[in-house]
Parts: sequence; structure tokens; C-alpha cells
Amino acid sequence: MSGHGFGHASRVIEVINALIDRRPDLQIILRSSVAPWLVQRTVRHGVELMPAEVDTGAVQLDSLRLDPVATIERAEAFMSTFDQRLAGEAALLRDRGAALVVADLPALGIAAGAAVGVPTIAFGNFTWDWIYEYYEGGDAVARRIGELYSRATAAFRLPMWGGFATMPAVRDVPFVARRSNRNPQDVRRTLGIPLEARAVLLSFGGYGLDGLNTEALAHLPGYHVLLPGMIDEQALYRAGYRYEDLVRAVDVVVTKPGYGIISECLANETAMLYTSRGRFREYDVLVAAMPAFLRCQFIDHDDLFAGRWAPHLDELLSQPPPPTRPQTNGAQVVADLLEEMLPRT
Repeated sequence: MSGHGFGHASRVIEVINALIDRRPDLQIILRSSVAPWLVQRTVRHGVELMPAEVDTGAVQLDSLRLDPVATIERAEAFMSTFDQRLAGEAALLRDRGAALVVADLPALGIAAGAAVGVPTIAFGNFTWDWIYEYYEGGDAVARRIGELYSRATAAFRLPMWGGFATMPAVRDVPFVARRSNRNPQDVRRTLGIPLEARAVLLSFGGYGLDGLNTEALAHLPGYHVLLPGMIDEQALYRAGYRYEDLVRAVDVVVTKPGYGIISECLANETAMLYTSRGRFREYDVLVAAMPAFLRCQFIDHDDLFAGRWAPHLDELLSQPPPPTRPQTNGAQVVADLLEEMLPRT
């Protein structure tokens, strides 16, 4: 699993949990550079996290800026040692008796699964060859990754997709989304969010967002903005809640578009105020798709950092419900498909 961002982790863990519900006997190993705390808080017991650099993703300067030159340089450096990495990964699969490999969406996982002759599934909404070919100097590494992707047994493609040109047997699946089943009022009481307020949550991933006019946001007319540090996430998890419970408990999430937060807003019927995130190819695909199923509104960086949110939030919350409501049971669908591919004990 790619360690880039939280979106890969959130959806993979949902699939893992659904699969364990069906087959408690499974031994599941998660190979990723993802933050261990994210796995520990959200995955079922019995999943083994084996930290590893399985791809290089994209190099971000901060939450809203990407470095395309460094992104390609890191990908090329990784691929220059690919044969050694592949040998080690294939040996691990043989040693642990792997029966199935799922990759979201490192080419290393696909190549290793193919090398040991087990079914290997590509899973995600965009492919790294499609990302890298977008940047100057990225064609060669993109072609190499695309060739490795072609070794997959099949691909389970999520909505809002890009790439997959070299993937065999592509199958479209519904959104995999973390949906809350908790009472939003209970969540608000636990976290001290005023029950009747129009609550606004900032969600900018592991990089956070520096430079906001927090004074303006603390006094934003008509809104209760949950500024950085106001939510004790440790208290959230100690109380038995998860992040999607917080997403459902607020009226608006302010963020950059990414698969994970979009799917959570969709599943929990929460509006999204979003800003641009630099030269990330997936951005245009996401922004084009969102209005069909999500109340969403753009805010530019000037207004975002200055705290001039009220007009944008007013317009966002005056929108009618979105015209469509896609299925968000992708974790169940994917788990069913994977279970059919597993041997019975």
C-alpha cells in the first residue's frame, strides 16, 4: 500500500476489516510506509504491519504544494534498485506462504505477486504511471511502472479514476468509504462541539496547514470553526469514536480534494469547502466528479488563509442536495471478490 497520504490507508483498511469479518482465519500482512498509529487505531486485530518503502508516491512541500522535480527524481531512484527490491519482496511472499496480493497501488507489490505466481490485484482510483507521465521527465519511469502493472491478474477500479491503461481485466467497484454509524450529537458532546452550531472541520492530513488567520476564524460569524489543536484525537479514539464520526458530526469539512476525504464526506453527507492543491494530476479528475454527488464549493488560497470563509460557507450550505448518491459499499464488494480468490482452509 502506498504510504502517500491517508486516502490509500483508509480505504485499504476498510477492505481488510471487511475481509477479516468474512474470514477471521486469514493472516494479513500490510506492507507500507504508512504511519503505524493510523493502522493501530483502525484495523482489526491480527493484521501485521511490516513497514517498508514500497513506492515513493509524490513529494509534497506542504499540504498544498507538490514538488514535481523531486517526485520524479525519487521515483527514478527507487526504480534504479527495483530488481533487488523485487527479489526481497518475492522472497517474503514465498516465506510467508502468500495466497493473494493486493496492491494500492505500488508496482512492487504487483511485480512480486506475479513473480511468485499468486493472484495479484491492483486496487485504487489512479495509477502512478498516469501521475508520473504528467510531469516533465517522467515518461521513462511511467513506462516502466506501466509495464509492471500489466502483470496484475486484474484491477479493481474505484470511482474518480485516472490511468489503468496497462491494467488487464479492469473491474469498476463502488466507493470504499468510512461511514459513521454513531450519533453526531453524542460525538459533539464528547468533543465539546456546541450542539446547535454550524460546525466546520479543517482536514489537511499529516502536513496540517500553517499560516491561517486563526483570529478571524475564531470569530467567524455564524460558524464554529474547529481550529488546529481544538480537537483531541486521542480523546476521540479513547471514547470509541473514529475520524469518520467527527466528519459526520460537523456540517462542513475544509480541505484539499483527495479520495479519502471526498469519500468520507459523501458517505456521511457532509459538505466540503475545498481549495487547490498544486500540480497533482488527480485534482482535476476529483473536482470534475464531486458536484454530482457532494455539496462542494471552491475557496482560493487568499480567502482561505485570510479567514474570509463566511461567504463561501454560506453559499455552500445553501446548495440543494446533490443530484446523485453513489453506492459506498465498495469495501464489502471488494472483500467478496477477494474472498472468492482465496483458498479454503
